Amino acid sequence: MTSRTATLRAALPPALTEPLDAWADHLRLERDLSEHTVRAYTGDVVSLLDHLTRRGGRGVGDLDLAVLRSWLALGRTRGDGRTTTARRAASARSFTAHLRRTGLTPDDVGLRLASPKAHRTLPEVLGADQARAVLDHRPEPPADAGAGPEVAAVALRDTLVVELLYASGVRVGELVGLDVDDVDRGRRLLRVLGKGRKERSVPYGLPAGAALDAWLSSGRPVLARPTSGPALLLGVRGGRLDPREARRVVHTAVAAVPGAPDVGPHGLRHSAATHVLEGGADLRSVQELLGHASLATTQVYTHVTVERLRAVHARAHPRA
Repeated sequence: MTSRTATLRAALPPALTEPLDAWADHLRLERDLSEHTVRAYTGDVVSLLDHLTRRGGRGVGDLDLAVLRSWLALGRTRGDGRTTTARRAASARSFTAHLRRTGLTPDDVGLRLASPKAHRTLPEVLGADQARAVLDHRPEPPADAGAGPEVAAVALRDTLVVELLYASGVRVGELVGLDVDDVDRGRRLLRVLGKGRKERSVPYGLPAGAALDAWLSSGRPVLARPTSGPALLLGVRGGRLDPREARRVVHTAVAAVPGAPDVGPHGLRHSAATHVLEGGADLRSVQELLGHASLATTQVYTHVTVERLRAVHARAHPRA
């Protein structure tokens, strides 16, 4: 929760904070949403309830469609884009549905709340040659880092981070959440805990397998501490690798390739999905690989491949 959101929430009367907290617990415990998602949704509804109080409302019974619409309109005047407006509307609808379901309001006033569809922007991806160059890049230690075993171990870890992200298409949070026992080295499979705590098995290839073997034999033992636990990827102090460090590793590797777009871990995920589709995989298999709940989410990658095909056609066809 940001400091501004915390300030707004502290100013709300108990008649509003109690339903807000109950709804947040519902998102966290019953819907099993990630803490990041809960914070985003809660921040939206804190803003909504602050808007309600400024219009004279004192309880959730004062929340109506006019308040919801004026709140979204105010956000648009302050610069909210279509994607932000769509998310804020979804947060509000979830909140009003919960109020109705728990008997705090007689009707769900958010049912008639319309919002613009979020833009489905095409993700930026690496070309196949660029991806190969990124994977061939080997991290170099800083000039003053010396040549100790820790430096070599970190280099092995960083190589594995890039290899596994591209080989498996997993999210960075899923990657750093892996334990050693989540890896089936014989079958080259990762047991991944994805969004909504849904578990799936994801394959990886031979190069990632070689990087994994090198890390487990020569890298992880160097960084491991008695407090490391079962985490597969470790930081320099022996704790589980922080996602921010994994992002830094990816950006550094991509920056070493001239002409490559500045993508992070999610860009490697997009690239993996695009290249698998271009290689002939069917959409349903890519959905399983990425752990998407809806096939519609995966379909954005078909648009990416079509856009790339159009670009090639425009460059190469004599009558383009």
